[in-house]
Formats: sequence, structure tokens, C-alpha cells
Amino acid sequence: MIVRKLTASKLKHLLPLSVFAHSSANLSLSPLSSNPISKTPNPDPHFLFSHSELRPFSSFHSKPSLPFTRDGNFDETLSESLLICPGCGVQMQDSDPVQPGYFIKPSQKNPNYRTRIDRRPVAEEPEISDSLKKGLLVEDENPNLNPNPNPNLAEKPAVCARCHSLRNYGKVKNPTVENLLPEFDFDHTVGRRLVSISGTRSVILMVVDASDFDGSFPKRVAKMVSATIDENSTAWKMGKSGNVPRIVLVVTKIDLLPSSLSPTRFEHWVRQRAREGGANKLTSVHLVSSVRDWGLKNLVDDIVKLAGQRGNVWAIGVQNVGKSTLINSISKHAGGKLTHLTEVPVPGTTLGIVRVEGILNGAAKLFDTPGLLNPHQITLRLTAEEQKLVHVRKELRPRTYRIKAGHSVHIAGLVRLDIEELSVETVYITVWASPYLPLHMGKTENACTMFEDHFGRQLQPPIGESRVKELGKWERREFRVSGTNWDSVSVDVAVAGLGWFAVGLKGEAVLGVWTYDGVDVVLRNPLLPHGSNNFEVAGFTVSKIVSKADKASNKSGHSQKEKKLSDPKAAVHSSSTPLTANAG
Repeated sequence: MIVRKLTASKLKHLLPLSVFAHSSANLSLSPLSSNPISKTPNPDPHFLFSHSELRPFSSFHSKPSLPFTRDGNFDETLSESLLICPGCGVQMQDSDPVQPGYFIKPSQKNPNYRTRIDRRPVAEEPEISDSLKKGLLVEDENPNLNPNPNPNLAEKPAVCARCHSLRNYGKVKNPTVENLLPEFDFDHTVGRRLVSISGTRSVILMVVDASDFDGSFPKRVAKMVSATIDENSTAWKMGKSGNVPRIVLVVTKIDLLPSSLSPTRFEHWVRQRAREGGANKLTSVHLVSSVRDWGLKNLVDDIVKLAGQRGNVWAIGVQNVGKSTLINSISKHAGGKLTHLTEVPVPGTTLGIVRVEGILNGAAKLFDTPGLLNPHQITLRLTAEEQKLVHVRKELRPRTYRIKAGHSVHIAGLVRLDIEELSVETVYITVWASPYLPLHMGKTENACTMFEDHFGRQLQPPIGESRVKELGKWERREFRVSGTNWDSVSVDVAVAGLGWFAVGLKGEAVLGVWTYDGVDVVLRNPLLPHGSNNFEVAGFTVSKIVSKADKASNKSGHSQKEKKLSDPKAAVHSSSTPLTANAG
């Protein structure tokens, strides 16, 4: 039978034909049969696969749905029976590629499968063996004696397909798969352990981005843990059981700030902003850079001391703040077991809790947690391509304007600062944001034209005119500021997830800040005291985005001009219009 010579994949489109052939074979061919089909039994689709080498179609066997969670492997009793991705913490499975956590189990290989290559030239060989002349191949009798080419190379654990795509291509292959996962319940999974009055000691690594301090500071967690410290400390003093958590504030990515910033001044500024954000019970503050290994040794020593032999250390922060990168760096400096957490500049990389053991002393554990969502960060509304423009990769450089009242400064198509009133003649405005974002300075009376004609074009992100409406409603906030010195910055106007304006003046001013509804804009003490000595000029800043948009606009105008010249009627009409106007 020809069907048996085909594979199952080639038989899918032949299934109806095969069923009909099978049914016809069982029909009575007698001319007296009035209804032969009624005598035919119901065709079984599995009859086609009676051969041992063939199997039924996957459509005939429904795959059981797996109960996916985002709790990871923090629970030791449950994690023994679950396979958790060491890169992102999602529950792994190898049955359905369209479900979260899918992975392909790597094949087992001999550690010596890569044998050393004999690089001696053929001419230097003493003699060509007779076996080679006769075409015979003599295999090595002891293949296991070949040394491992990389004996010091640690074996990397298998990760899910999502982590593999992020590590190798920098993006998620199928983002819709993540929608199948439930929301991460921080209060139920982590929060209740932090506020518990019993159990092992909890050390909270509150990770904050130095380039977006206010936008990445977890205020709700800070207030919750600070309140727990007050309650449990009172209980402990009264002789009751009281597990007092420790808060270690870790400010990452300090390499993105100018090297001229004083560490002492910066730490004082960080402590002040943390108190205003609700963290009034800090145990210590560490300024680190995972990329350049700044401050990591002191941080590791502090964590080891606070965690003791049985403590739990929780790394907590908003999305894309650098928690996984920090833990990987800690594992290198601690001298214990190396971690393989996935670290890419993509928000929401970690999907579940990842328990890291073998780094701290004794039975102490370190946990990486999924990033918290801050709905007031403007980056959450941007696409992956737009986030690349906003993401700060190198040390920030100031871009300073000296402007008068009635002028405005745009940062891409995301925020606008208006100088509405001034008690002095001019004011200094310094922009601290990604260098890939184009700026524009001009008169405020032309702001409506800028919004209609240049948002999504010269001013990107948003990329494309249709994206402007998708970001939300364009709203204004008002701030009244004052300063006493021209030589230093008086106040910062920070936009969550983007950057900040540094305002320097000797007098008073009324500022209008325009951005999309729901985006946090805060007034704070200046982070960096000085701007740039070189002033930017009016108009657009020179950038690839502006140049590309101008080129496209000029090309469009040039094509329209050629079209008019090729049309005699349009050419006559266009040439007669100015003559009539001049005559009048």
C-alpha cells in the first residue's frame, strides 16, 4: 500500500482521500445494495497508523494545559518537582512550543567530541601509511584519552527559548506568549515574606537606576518595608518575636553619570531622595556599576554580613533597572557558584523568582525577582525600537540652552518645557537625556505647529505620526521655581523613564511642562550642579533622526515639483499665480 511509504506529515492533506479509500474497500459491491454507505462502519482515523513507524496526528491527541505560574523556585518544597529556567525563572516545558517556558533539551555529547586538529603540513609526515593507500580508516582504540580542549569552561545550563532569543538576538521571538502568564503578585509572593514577624532574616536589595532615580524608585515597597521595620522593632524591644528586615539601597549604572560628580555629594542626594520616597530606615547605601565593577566588593561584603548563615536576600526593583546583571556580578565577586541570569536591556526580562544558592555563606539564599511595573514611566508606552532611542548606554552629556521667556525646549516628541514667565532676562536650561533623542528650541507660539508637523518625524520617538495619538493625551503641568545663583543649577524637573531638565537662574520663573497624561513629572533638588559651557543653538539639534526626516521631506517635495513640471497645465497654473499677485 502506497500510504505506508509516506510519513505522517505528508499524509495530512491525504487524510480525507485515504478515509474514502478505506471506506470503499469495506463497501458491498453487490448491485442489490440500495444504501451501501449505511453498512459501512465509522472510519477510524487511527487505522492509517497501524504501522510501527507511523504515529497518529497531533490533532487527534489534545495536549494537557500546564498550570504556569510566576512563583519560580523560591519554594524549596515545590521547586524539586519543577524545572525552572535559570535565566528568567519561568517554568520550563518541552511539549508545546507556543506555550511559555518551552525549551529543547540539548543532546548528550562526549566532552571530547572536539578533538585536537593535527596542524602539521602533509610534507612533514614521515610516510603515508599503507592503510590510507588502501582506503582503510583505522579508528583510535582509546578515544576517551583525548584531552578536553576547554577543561576550564563551565557548562552552561539549558534555558528556555525566550532567553535564548534574548541572549542571541536581543528580542523576544514571540511576545504574545508572555500574555499567557498570570500577573506577578508581588504582595502575595514576596511582600508577605518581607513583613512576616517570624522566619529567617530578610535583606532587601532595593535596586534603583542612577540615570532615572525617581522613575525607578519603588516607593510602595519602600513604604511597606519601612512600616514593617517600625512595627517589628517595637515588638522586638517588648520581648516579642520580631523579624526586622534590612534595607540596602543599591544605585546601579553610576557609570552613566558624569565622572565629575562627587560620590559624597551623590550619596547625600540619594539618601535625601530615598527619605522623600518613603525609605526612612536604610541600613546602607551602595553606589555600584556592574559593567565596570565599581563598588561591588563593598556591596558583597555588606550582603554577606547582613544575611549571615541563613538569611534571605531579595533583589527588588522596577523593570530594566539591572537586577539580573547585578546578581551575575555579585556571583563573580563572591567567588561562589556562577549564575546565568539573562541580562539584556529589555523590560520584563525576568518572568519568575530565581533562587540563587552557593554564593553567600551557609544556607543563605539570594533571590532575583521579576521587575515591578511603574505605570507612570513613559518607557512603558514605547515600542522596542522607541525604547532603544530612550535607553542610556553611555555617559550622559549636558546640552544647555540660554533662552528667554516665551520659548520652549522639546525632548523628541515626548516632553516640552515652556518658559512662560521670568523675573530676569534669561534662564539656563540643561537637558540630561539619551544623546539619541533629538531636541528643538524655538518660540512657544509655534508649539502647536511643532506638534502637528514634526512629532513622529523629526521629533522621534514616537516613530510615525500614528503613534502620537497612541501615547495618550498631551497635558500641561505648571511649576514655579526660583534660584539665587547663575553659576549652578537651582532645580531639576524630572520625567519618569526619560531624563530631566536642569534649570539655572537668579530670580523666579513659571514653567509649563507638557507630556502625556499619567507620566510622572517631579520637581527635585539638582542632581548635577553644572551644565555645559557651550550653548546649543535654536532649531533642531543635529541627529540622525532629524537628518533622515529632512531627507525624506526634501525627497517628497522634490518629487512633487517634478510632477508639476511634467504636467503642462499644472506648470502654467503655478507660473500664472505669482504674476497675478504681483500685478495686484
